[in-house]
Amino acid sequence: MRYSRTTLAAAIACLAAPIAARDANAGTIRISHPWARETAPSQTVGGGYLSLTNKGRQPDRLISATSPAAREVQIHSMSMDRGVMRMRRLTGGLAIPAGATVAMAPGGLHIMFVGLKAPLKRGAMIPAQLSFERAGTIRIAFKVEPVTAQGPGGSHHEQH
Repeated sequence: MRYSRTTLAAAIACLAAPIAARDANAGTIRISHPWARETAPSQTVGGGYLSLTNKGRQPDRLISATSPAAREVQIHSMSMDRGVMRMRRLTGGLAIPAGATVAMAPGGLHIMFVGLKAPLKRGAMIPAQLSFERAGTIRIAFKVEPVTAQGPGGSHHEQH
C-alpha cells in the first residue's frame, strides 16, 4: 500500500500532537507551561519547570516522572538554609491540594533530569511522562529555553 507524502506528514503530526502540547490535562490536574533550561555540553543534569493546578475536590500527588532524554527524572525541592542552598529529592512525590496551583520554578520546586543522554538545546521539545496518584499518567513536552530564562517563553533574569 502506498501513501502520499502529505498523508504521511499528517499522520506523523497527529501522533506527535499529544507530546508537543504546551498545556495538558490529566483528570482534574492542569499542567501549564512546561519548560526547561538549556544545558552545557558536559552537563549531566537539567531542570524542568511547570505549574500544576488541581481543579478537583480532592488532593492529588505527582508521584513520578520519566523521560527518554534522561536516565532518571526526579521531583526536587530547593531552599536556602543559613545562606546555603539545599536541594532534596521528594521521594513521596509532590502534593497538589484541591483547588490549588503548585508552581515549579527556578530556585524552588522543580523536575530534575538526571543522567542526560544529550545536552538540552534551546528550542527543543523534551518529551516526558508525569504520573499522578489520582489523575493518572500524561505525556507532555518541556520546551527548552535559554540558560538565563526565568520562565516560559524565554523571559530572562536581568544581571546587575
